[in-house]
Amino acid sequence: MPLTVIILIVLNALPEVILFGADHGVWATPDLRSAAYRIGAFWQPILLGAQPIFPAQPVTMFGTYALLHGGPVHMIVNMIALASLGTVIVERVGQKRFVIIYAITALGGSVGFGLLSTSSAPMVGASGALFGLLGVWVCWDYLDRRYYGDPLWVTLRAVAFLVLYNLVFWVLLSGNLAWETHFGGFIVGWLLAVYQGRSVLEQSRRRRFGTDKGNVD
Repeated sequence: MPLTVIILIVLNALPEVILFGADHGVWATPDLRSAAYRIGAFWQPILLGAQPIFPAQPVTMFGTYALLHGGPVHMIVNMIALASLGTVIVERVGQKRFVIIYAITALGGSVGFGLLSTSSAPMVGASGALFGLLGVWVCWDYLDRRYYGDPLWVTLRAVAFLVLYNLVFWVLLSGNLAWETHFGGFIVGWLLAVYQGRSVLEQSRRRRFGTDKGNVD
């Protein structure tokens, strides 16, 4: 697993480990989680004029939300996805560009939530960045298939599955799924894939014909 992916997993897991321990009285107090959410979660009402806790919160929450999770299961599922998707993306673009993609798509997720959501509840989780990585991956597949004339229905099926996934979990969670974050991250990831597509797809095509000798990050 690439070092950058491992570091991101640690950065995501550590806050949840601390908060989970506090939840069960191992250290600190059980109200630590609510305090962390008040400070680091994305609060859409702040964009509408609600009073922030500190002056920079209207800016910092666009990034800090992605380091918090709703519990250990939420974090573990997201980190499994990060390990899988992150490794694939790093193999294509290298570790430096992967970190840039991850950061920008996390920002895209929070922007999507801020623009589309009307919820007053806190929003947390790395899924904005993860759906951004999915957007990159699906877009690369689409561009590659279009270039070679391969069937595009495979890509469309992947997009349909993601839409269905969000719909099902939105219903199961009684509307408490931040689909707006997923949508924002995915769109930004798709745009980044188009922007970086030429060099990445050339590498893919060299691999396809067995002429790629690898790349150095």
